Amino acid sequence: MEQITRRQFGVGLAGAFAGLTLGSSRDRVKPSVFGGIQVGVQSYTFRSFTIDKMIEAMASIGLSSVELWDGHLNPGKASEADFKLVRKKFDDAGIKVGAYCVNFPLDSKDDYLDRGFNGALLLGTNVMTSSVKKPIVPRLDQWCQKYKIKLGLHNHWFGYAGFKGDRSQEFETPDDFANALKGASQYMSINLDIGHFYASGFDAVSYLREHHKRIVSLHIKDRDKDTDHSQRRFGQGATPIAETMKLLKQLKFKYAANIEYEAESDNPTEGTQTAFEYMKRVLS
Repeated sequence: MEQITRRQFGVGLAGAFAGLTLGSSRDRVKPSVFGGIQVGVQSYTFRSFTIDKMIEAMASIGLSSVELWDGHLNPGKASEADFKLVRKKFDDAGIKVGAYCVNFPLDSKDDYLDRGFNGALLLGTNVMTSSVKKPIVPRLDQWCQKYKIKLGLHNHWFGYAGFKGDRSQEFETPDDFANALKGASQYMSINLDIGHFYASGFDAVSYLREHHKRIVSLHIKDRDKDTDHSQRRFGQGATPIAETMKLLKQLKFKYAANIEYEAESDNPTEGTQTAFEYMKRVLS
């Protein structure tokens, strides 16, 4: 996902808690585990969908794991009851919340941090991911230790023309990760986006091989070789997705490999289905 888009994009919760027809045993999604690897989806993929519509799309594809983005469930607006209701909807559909993604701003108040971390526990996960600026990492590490939650720092590619930020404050390179984790607790971790990592000029496969013990979530997208590193349907770009999946099997990676299909945002279901089938194929 592109960082500016994430931070600016807001989704109201009003439509997120409408009734859901899934829930009977015959409707439950079968585990989307192939070659021992959990295949899931980052819910930013379905950023134009309500939670209910997203669950229906996931069920139609066969995805049993989600990394839930805070645009779908904002800890600053959602109550404890909202978190419990959303978890029940996923549970009823046979979908596990593998991680909760909250992009904490630098000026986050203690209460907002508490609501985010407690929200993860209410959703049934002890894994979070976050697109943040470097100065907040020590505070996040304190909350990780308080709640015993692992938080993966998310990387981006900032070489695109629309980026107006300060790359020195963001996460893009292996050194950015190394410096942030230096002296941090065991809970501070990495959320490696292999598409952005490839676009930034780095070898995701080698990095994963060396640092997999500190990685708690993978974002899988296919970016191409052109100047803009355009997003493609899986298998049509240049990101080493197949090689990454083969290594995950060798490593017996215990966290989810999450599809993050950013193209066709108005209706990403078909593209996500294509991505799912591609990953299933290379893992089987």
